[in-house]
Amino acid sequence: MRKQAFSILMVAAFALTQLGVLAGATPQATSAAKNTANSTAHKAAPTQKSSPSLLNPASFKLQAPATFQAKFTTTKGDFVVEVTRAWAPRGADRFYNLVKYHFFDGASFFRVMQGFVAQFGVSPRPDVTRAWENTTIADDAVTQSNTRGTLTFATAGPNTRTTQIFINLGDNTNLDASGFSPFGKVISGMEVVDKLYSEYGDSPPDGRGPDQNRVQREGKAYLDKDFPQLDSIKTAVILPPAPVAQSRPAAAKN
Repeated sequence: MRKQAFSILMVAAFALTQLGVLAGATPQATSAAKNTANSTAHKAAPTQKSSPSLLNPASFKLQAPATFQAKFTTTKGDFVVEVTRAWAPRGADRFYNLVKYHFFDGASFFRVMQGFVAQFGVSPRPDVTRAWENTTIADDAVTQSNTRGTLTFATAGPNTRTTQIFINLGDNTNLDASGFSPFGKVISGMEVVDKLYSEYGDSPPDGRGPDQNRVQREGKAYLDKDFPQLDSIKTAVILPPAPVAQSRPAAAKN
């Protein structure tokens, strides 16, 4: 699979040293449109040891609530995301289903660049990755800016969002004009996100991080062997809604 790319400008507030490291860096995702020819050969059949839901993306049909929260338990600690469906309805629905059915459990933050983005969303299981590589969703209008802490789907161009997501580690408002539509924001634990291991940097040739093609083909085995210090998601779950406070009935008068 070809590595997706899109051009962006760096945030003006970055220090000059950061600009030298991050120049040309982009949130990347698999291009579903470019892999159509291989989709039939790569589809994995469910087995007794596999999850039918994860291997059958068409079964992920739930509509997200108007607002909801998702808790991510990672190797660095916990953080909580709040999603507002009105910001980006299609993206919110896809994220809600992915979290609810535990797609992200075991997934690594395979591309973390200080002051820019922390990217995740490739399954640790190659068979699941293959099942989802062509399950694109249509774009949402950009109603919110890519400010620090917001979550946005990575893309290879119009209408190519699948499962890869990035958390903005800085104010990347220059991404707004390119169609990147935030659907939620980290509301607690941003200090945990900031601590995710970032020393590997970007993928080659711009850094010494994981080759995204191999991440998709080989999954967790590749990352554990060659990039053992990467942080990962232990579990991601939808939090139950906060209980609604009940008003007490007025006291009866004598």
